[in-house]
Amino acid sequence: MNITASQKATKLNLLNLKSIPIRTFWITSISFFMCFFAWFGIVPFMPDVVRDLGLTPAQKWNSIILAVTGTVFARLLIGKLCDKYGPRLCYTWLLILGSIPVIACGLVQTPLQFLVCRLFIGFIGASFVITQVHTSLMFAPNIVGTANATSAGWGNLGGGANRLGMPLIAAAVVSFGVSDANAWRYSLVVVGTLCFLMGLVYYFFTQDTPEGNFKELRASGEKVTTKKDQVGFLTVLKDYRTWVLFMVYAASFGIELTVYGTMDDYLQNTFQLERLTAGNIVLSFALMNIFARTLGGYFGDMFGKLKGLRGRVLFLSAILSLEGIMLVTFSVTTSIILGIVFLILFSLTVQMAEGATFSVVPFINSKAIGSVSGIVGAGGNVGAFLAALLLKSKSAVAEKAAIVANQGLGDGFVKSAQSTAASTAVSSGYFIIGFVVVLTGVLALAIRFSTKEDMVVETKSNPGEPIGKLIAVKADN
Repeated sequence: MNITASQKATKLNLLNLKSIPIRTFWITSISFFMCFFAWFGIVPFMPDVVRDLGLTPAQKWNSIILAVTGTVFARLLIGKLCDKYGPRLCYTWLLILGSIPVIACGLVQTPLQFLVCRLFIGFIGASFVITQVHTSLMFAPNIVGTANATSAGWGNLGGGANRLGMPLIAAAVVSFGVSDANAWRYSLVVVGTLCFLMGLVYYFFTQDTPEGNFKELRASGEKVTTKKDQVGFLTVLKDYRTWVLFMVYAASFGIELTVYGTMDDYLQNTFQLERLTAGNIVLSFALMNIFARTLGGYFGDMFGKLKGLRGRVLFLSAILSLEGIMLVTFSVTTSIILGIVFLILFSLTVQMAEGATFSVVPFINSKAIGSVSGIVGAGGNVGAFLAALLLKSKSAVAEKAAIVANQGLGDGFVKSAQSTAASTAVSSGYFIIGFVVVLTGVLALAIRFSTKEDMVVETKSNPGEPIGKLIAVKADN
């Protein structure tokens, strides 16, 4: 059985909750938000965790690495599971099982227990892949880019909203008599419980496709995929376009994660901003997900209508290159006003590039959307990991050099020199990363689609038009 465009939503009418695709869109977006909220939920409490558990700087860094590492493997696996069992069951189990390490993280007593929980909490980052698969199954080609980008952007917002949300939850539990020292623990238990409940909502109020769930459709004699239609994971791995998009997403979402995680200190050290001011600027960076990703998906769909699948690729290449240029320019800016301007432009372009990436993903292999989404999604975390290693190594070298150069001048002077050196190192790291992003934007042009693939998409977007007529129109253009 093939899902036709006429059975999918052709408009993103967010108020039409009676529509199965729209209802699914809302539930999957909220679930994604909850997963990212829980994934990064410990960040506002790290000073409390370090003090309570006695974490060393190395253990604190390892907790970040483990969270990202867990997500890479989970994203690679979950895409294939979605193709086999459907996104509904995969999201249900991810939310329910993912709630366990979140709750357990609030109960840990040793650094080792904390690190193990951080590793398994990272698995809920795979929620992004399921969200993209589910929206791809619910929306027609003419609107799928916008739907994917909007659900992803609103879900990503959870990673920034916890900076405000988790302290509010902590304040609420304290009002019930919990001590300030244990507020972070109870807050994680609350968030984990909400994830568990969201898993039940996902199971009872969504379905895999507009026609029904994979299991019921197969039981009724209808085949979701036939033997001829089945695409092995190896086939997806052999498609070079999957790996180009893997690198594209590493250069967009991966770099957003890295910049988001290092920008607080950079703004303070480079522009001498107060911690609260720097934190508010970074929070504003995250809040742009409300609309920026949607813009990327929207323009991807628009260029797709104008120039076919090649148009989607051209826009992706252009916006990714702009992202790199904005980061390079920001890295050499010494004025706080210009710095904020180019940081905003970088935020806009990087999130648009993420949306544009997943306006292309559904068309790489329509019979293995989950596998392609999983590999591309994992690219984002690999990019974040590599970029973080680059910045960490450059900062470490610069700080050691500052200590050697300023020995005997007093601790205060040495610490000031270290901060300046770290800022300069991160600046040069941003410059290198931005240059690599520009090159990746050029590489994106290597993604090609056959005439047949273009025709199939146009047929699904215009179900009333005969294929012969569409081919004739294409030839005339």
